[in-house]
Amino acid sequence: MYSVEDIRAQFPILAAEVYGKPLVYLDNAATTQKPRCVIQAIEEAYYSANANVHRGVHYLSQIATEHHEAARRRVADFIGAPSAEGLIFTRGTTEAINLVASSAGEAFVSAGDEIIISTMEHHSNIVPWQMMCERRGAHLRVIPLTPVGEIDMDAYRSLLSERTRLVAVAHVSNVLGTVNPVAEITRLAHEAGALVLIDGAQAIAHTRADVEAIGADFYAFSAHKIYGPTGIGALYGRPEVLDRMPPYMGGGEMIERVTFEKTTYNSLPFKFEAGTPDYVGSTAFARALDFVTELGIEAIAAHEEDLLHYATARLKSEFPDSFVLGEAPNKGGILSFGIGEIHPFDLGTLLDRMGIAIRTGHHCAEPLLASYG
Repeated sequence: MYSVEDIRAQFPILAAEVYGKPLVYLDNAATTQKPRCVIQAIEEAYYSANANVHRGVHYLSQIATEHHEAARRRVADFIGAPSAEGLIFTRGTTEAINLVASSAGEAFVSAGDEIIISTMEHHSNIVPWQMMCERRGAHLRVIPLTPVGEIDMDAYRSLLSERTRLVAVAHVSNVLGTVNPVAEITRLAHEAGALVLIDGAQAIAHTRADVEAIGADFYAFSAHKIYGPTGIGALYGRPEVLDRMPPYMGGGEMIERVTFEKTTYNSLPFKFEAGTPDYVGSTAFARALDFVTELGIEAIAAHEEDLLHYATARLKSEFPDSFVLGEAPNKGGILSFGIGEIHPFDLGTLLDRMGIAIRTGHHCAEPLLASYG
């Protein structure tokens, strides 16, 4: 295990100053900073193998394709996928969820069917399902939370029915930090005959994400949440489910053969990857996963747990009028809080002048915050 100082030294931006103060970056739930090895991977890709993937027989295209497909296998391996066949590169978690809402919605959802989400969901795991329900004539059902910010499992069981077609929940809440029992949520949904999508955006860098152990039909996440570049993410789907879904977008690479009369589609995972692949992004994504693997996901989780307990205790002792959102026993390294009547934007501005970067506002979870009043 590296020392904290050694790890910080691998992130060039952490040597920066803000308003003459050393940068303290605490906005990792929004996006992580990039270690030097990821920045170098991007640079090396452009220097040595910049070409279109799957599009040419020339040397550079072949090298780029090899690197891109090696990255796919690396990402699949990181989440415990049995193969890379179901690993689809996307622009991020949001696009991955929209892909499932659109394509699975068309394949499996009819008028009167039901989709279940929870109160704690990010907007990206709410709005796509609302849009799909409007298109298909389906109904959105919402699981309430317990007072400490956990999914109310009894309420969840009562919502499941023969009309439930899909359940979509976060692995870890981006506001509350709650780590949800996703394997149990999946098991219950499957017993009701429903598909399951897990939003893994906040889990991927902080806990072991094993898609086989979880058993979900879909698992979505982004590179930029785990020290990789922005603009690329992944959707893992069970191949037997993906095979039954129509393509999400049309264009290059997702086709097998095109005529003016009819187009036939490529095999998995390429059926869902229209357009020029982000080879540079996928290569840097894989390098970010190597970086995390070298540190050890369990060591990261243990260190974050220590920091969370320390920060929570100091907050409550030094600011008696403070409050914390989300105090589930099983919680990741996210601390959402307020202090008395201080407006969040005022607090965020004051901390910014001290060189401290935090997130303020509704955290892309307006319904959740509204539930807290």
